[in-house]
Amino acid sequence: MSMDKGRSSAFLVGVGIFLSRIAGLVRQKVFAHYFGLSMAADAFTAAFRIPNLLQNLFGEGVLSASFIPEYAGLLARGNKKDATKLAGAVIGALALVAAIIVLMGVLLAPYLVGLIAPGFTGERRDLTVQLTQILFPGAGLLVFSAWCLGILNSHRKFFISYTAPVIWNIAMIAALVGFGSGRPLPNLAVIIAWASVAGSALQFGVQLPMVFRLVPGVRPLLDFKSPSSRNVFGNFIPAFISRGVVQISAFIDAFIASWLPAGSVAALANSQTLYTLPVSLFGMAVSAAELPVMSSAVGTPEEVASYLRGRLDGGLERIAFFIVPSVVAFIALGDVLAAILFQSGRFTHNDSLWVWQILAGSTVGLLASTWGRLYSSTFYALRDTRTPLKFAVVRVVLTSVLGYIAALYLPRALGLDPKLGVAGLTATAGIAGWVEFYLLRRAMAQRIGATHVAGSYTFKLWVSAVIGAAIAWGVKLGLGGRHTLVPSVFIIAAFGISYLAVATALRIKEAEAMTGRILRRVR
Repeated sequence: MSMDKGRSSAFLVGVGIFLSRIAGLVRQKVFAHYFGLSMAADAFTAAFRIPNLLQNLFGEGVLSASFIPEYAGLLARGNKKDATKLAGAVIGALALVAAIIVLMGVLLAPYLVGLIAPGFTGERRDLTVQLTQILFPGAGLLVFSAWCLGILNSHRKFFISYTAPVIWNIAMIAALVGFGSGRPLPNLAVIIAWASVAGSALQFGVQLPMVFRLVPGVRPLLDFKSPSSRNVFGNFIPAFISRGVVQISAFIDAFIASWLPAGSVAALANSQTLYTLPVSLFGMAVSAAELPVMSSAVGTPEEVASYLRGRLDGGLERIAFFIVPSVVAFIALGDVLAAILFQSGRFTHNDSLWVWQILAGSTVGLLASTWGRLYSSTFYALRDTRTPLKFAVVRVVLTSVLGYIAALYLPRALGLDPKLGVAGLTATAGIAGWVEFYLLRRAMAQRIGATHVAGSYTFKLWVSAVIGAAIAWGVKLGLGGRHTLVPSVFIIAAFGISYLAVATALRIKEAEAMTGRILRRVR
């Protein structure tokens, strides 16, 4: 597959993720309008994380690591019959395991909340337990949606699989708007939880028709004996543990944040909404598009290694082109971004500043996290799920130890506001992310040879982004530092246009291509 087609696939993934993320941001903004950083917001945010563990463990990450490489390989070899049988075996196994875990999750919700958010007491804890029990079945449905994504991605049908979450977000937005006015926040949180379950069912259902067209005759079955099934389930266990380790890291962050001042859990979640936007739009888009392509590589070991190096280098450059300006924007304009997305109703300007502080901490590891995704996908394409697992464990251990110190002890020792402990969590996670990235890159170099992004290329990107931020700050000062919607949009637009213009002038090929497309459409 050519690099241009790879860019086209990444574009479709990016557009799909962009639409779903925009819907998610709208949902988050509407949620912030009605809930602010209240006790109910903390409870819903914590409860939302717990059943999502099921989705993330069995969903996109694990299936990408184990199912897609094997399934895409069968398709590349023209073995559609075995591919269909494998798809049925995977959905059968997922249905069995997810059903058991959903049941256990509902029954054990009080104990799970005690483990994940031990700082919650009284009404906040009781509400979190209730919401967790409601949300668990919806997470089970999202596991099946992730199976659809694996099928569709392997057939290079990226758009529908990544836009399907829009329906889930719309269900929650409709519930917020329809029931939000004048209703007690704990009651509203329960309604939103049920809306999430309904949206999960819709997200799964909208993908099924195309899945059935692409894989006619697919049906759930329990097959652990065929070679393809053994390969998938053999890689599934390390991928499951690896994904579980990553999720444990997120839960540790929430665990530590639950001991910080009220609103910390919700503030952390809001900053993560912004932080994960470029990771999803660009890191996930490139990685998701490259995985089935890399998995289909054939030839001698030397030819495959050369091909993978080319795909990696190109993917790293495309990711950097978007992530470098994201880092600079989060540092320089985080208050503007937080105000655009969240500042309304009970969510105040001071809340936006708090989210900005947390967001600035997260920029430490933003580039490492997105580059690391692509390296992990390359290991998955090589049917190696164990190497990313080892390095994920290292990252989580570092994140846990450093985060605990930075969040709970450092602010107190330095006489700082305890709220800054949340920013300490995100900053130390970034440090651990760089360690993981360097370990992944070194291990990949031993497999296929050295991969890299030229220092001159990244230097030009940083220069372009800093100049763009300076121009945006000039616009911000000219508008009087206001954070209402229209001025904020002008500020962000000034940054984006300036970055693209400077990068184009510096002959960055991604910028030149984007500028060329824009000029052709204008003409």
